Amino acid sequence: MLKDMTITAEARDSRGKNEARRLRAKGSMPAVVYGGSAGPTPVAVSPKELTRILHSKTGHNTIFNLSLAGGEATPVMIVDWQFDPIKDSLLHADLKRIDLNQRISVQVPVVTQGEPKGVKIQGGIHEIITREIEIECLPNEIPEQFVVNVAELMIGQNVRAGDIAMSGSMKLLSPPDAVISHVVALRAEETPAVEAAGEAAPAAAEPEVIKKGKKEEEAAAEPSPKKK
Repeated sequence: MLKDMTITAEARDSRGKNEARRLRAKGSMPAVVYGGSAGPTPVAVSPKELTRILHSKTGHNTIFNLSLAGGEATPVMIVDWQFDPIKDSLLHADLKRIDLNQRISVQVPVVTQGEPKGVKIQGGIHEIITREIEIECLPNEIPEQFVVNVAELMIGQNVRAGDIAMSGSMKLLSPPDAVISHVVALRAEETPAVEAAGEAAPAAAEPEVIKKGKKEEEAAAEPSPKKK
């Protein structure tokens, strides 16, 4: 969904590591804007403003206006980014121009709500398998997240992507049978561990066989007493 926010960017001509260092020293960072009829445009933007967007409720699905000097503000969204693994600071970002009248595909978070009966009553375990699903919709109809109620799930039951209701222009792109979460029996997790321990037991006798064989080889290698 388009947010009422505008970020200012400056066009840049030079590229490379030296240019990136110079921009970061000024409190800016390199980015590239692409998509639409215009070609890729190298720009410099504020890493603090983009980080604030990435950490917002709508995250990377946030559509905002990017204003270039001497041009009109263009709706864009962050499609790729790179963080410094040590300083955890934003180093680079790719921004895509968005046509608000054209459908786009996005990954939307899925969160579960409630405690399954299979956990409370049957003592099972609730496992979350998928945390995002891919949908296609108009930019202004991108949801912040999908909420799935799992309170009625019993052991052996699950919620799949196809069970999530779509509205407006939304269309599910993820496989409908992709499991979002399920409830499994605790015993199913413990059994393999017991079987593995039972299979490993015969291996303990192997060193004795090897050791015995070694003694026999050494005895065979000893010279026989000479006859007088």
